[in-house]
Amino acid sequence: MTVGGFGLCGIPQALIEGVRDAGFKNLTAVSNNAGVDDYGLGILLQTRQIKRMISSYVGENAEFERQYLGGELEVELTPQGTLAERLRAAGAGVPVFFTPTGYGTVIQEGGAPIKFDGNGGVEIESAAKESREIDGRNYVGETAIWGDVGLVKAAKADTFGNLKFHATARNFNPDCAKAARYAIAEVEEIVPAGHLAPEDIDLPGIYVHAVVKANAEKRIEKVTTRPRQAQTAADDDSNPRLAMRNRIVKRAALELKDGMCVNLGIGIPTLAPNWLPDGVTIMMQSENGLLGMGPYPYPGEEHPDLINAGKETVTYIPGSSIVSSADSFAMIRGGHIDLTILGSMQVSRTGDIANWIIPGKMVKGMGGAMDLVSCGSRVVVTMEHTAKGKHKILDICTLPLTGKGVVDRIITEMAVFDVTDNGLVLLEVADGVTVDDVK
Repeated sequence: MTVGGFGLCGIPQALIEGVRDAGFKNLTAVSNNAGVDDYGLGILLQTRQIKRMISSYVGENAEFERQYLGGELEVELTPQGTLAERLRAAGAGVPVFFTPTGYGTVIQEGGAPIKFDGNGGVEIESAAKESREIDGRNYVGETAIWGDVGLVKAAKADTFGNLKFHATARNFNPDCAKAARYAIAEVEEIVPAGHLAPEDIDLPGIYVHAVVKANAEKRIEKVTTRPRQAQTAADDDSNPRLAMRNRIVKRAALELKDGMCVNLGIGIPTLAPNWLPDGVTIMMQSENGLLGMGPYPYPGEEHPDLINAGKETVTYIPGSSIVSSADSFAMIRGGHIDLTILGSMQVSRTGDIANWIIPGKMVKGMGGAMDLVSCGSRVVVTMEHTAKGKHKILDICTLPLTGKGVVDRIITEMAVFDVTDNGLVLLEVADGVTVDDVK
C-alpha cells in the first residue's frame, strides 16, 4: 500500500480511516512517515494492522518508535529521496537504478535492523546492496517499489481522474499514485472533465483508478508563526545556550552568498537567514517540494497545505515553485543545490557524518539527510562542540553514518574547521576561545 503525504500534510485521512474500518491486516505501508499517534497511518499502527513500514522518518510518532524498538513492527528505513525515486521508478517501469545516496552506510553495506526480537537483539536485518563506481563516483543499486493499492490526496479531480494538488500537499502523492497498480484519490472537489485546463493538471488521470470525495479534518503538526510587528534577530547573550546557538548561527550565515539555492536543515541551520549579510538574497529549498521558502506566516494565516520539511507552517516568496518529492530530490541529487547546512551528532576528521540514529535508544530516521550530504554539493555542519562533555568531532564516528567523506566544513560555537584530504584544518577560533579550549 503506497500512501501519499508528508507529516500530516496531504495525507488521505478518509481513505486511511476506511482501511482501518475494513479491518485489513498484515499490511506493508510505503509512506514517508506514519503521521502521529492518532492521525494518519498512526491509527493503523494503533490497531496493529501494519506489519511493515517502508519509510524515511519516524519523527514524532511515539507509537511508531515504540513498536519498532519493541519488535512489534518491521521497519525498512529508506532515505527520503531514494524512497521517492523508488516509487517514481515503479511508475515509469524502471526496476533498478543507481544513486550515490547511502554509499558507505548501512543502506549499502546492510545490517540495519528491520525487526528487533523484543529482547534487545535483531531478528531481521537489511541485506547488502550492489554498488558500482561510475565516472569516479560510488553508487548504490536500488529497486523500484510497486504497490498493490495507492492511497493519495488531492485538492481537485475531474471525472477522468485528472488531479490538481494544492501547495506542498503534492509531496509524495503523485509518486504513490504512479507506483500503484490501483490508485484511489481522496479529493476535496470533483469537477466535470474539461473544467481543469490541461496545463493545470498535476497528475493525469491515467494513473488514477478511483476517486472519492471527502472533507476529512486537516491538521497542522507544527503551527509556527511570526509576530506582525517586525523584530530583529534574537541576540540576547544573557542566556548561555541562546548565546552559543547565536554564535553558531551568525557564523553559518556567512556561508550564504547572494543568489545561492540552499537547503537548511531542521534546527540551528534554519535560523541562519536571520543574520544574512546586507545585499544577500538566497532561495531556500525544502525537500518536501518547495523551492523558494518564505518566512513563517502571521497568526491566523497559516495553512495545513503549506509547510516546510520540519512540518512547520511557512509562506511563499516571489519566484517560489512547488514540485513533487521525486522532483525535489532530483534537484538535490542532480547537484542543483549550491549549499546544504545541517546539524549532526558526530563528524569525523575525514568528513564522515552521523546524525540520524542512536541504536537501541533513538530512532528518528534519516529523512532527506543522506540524499543531501551525498549529492556532491557543498556541505556545512553546524553543531555544538561537545555533548554532555563528550567530543562530537572524532577520529572515527561511532554512530551509524549518514554519509562517508561528504562534509566540507564544520562550524561550532568554538571554532571553524575545513575537512581536507589531509584531515581537519582549523580556520578560526571564536572570540575568547583558545586552541587548547578547542582541543
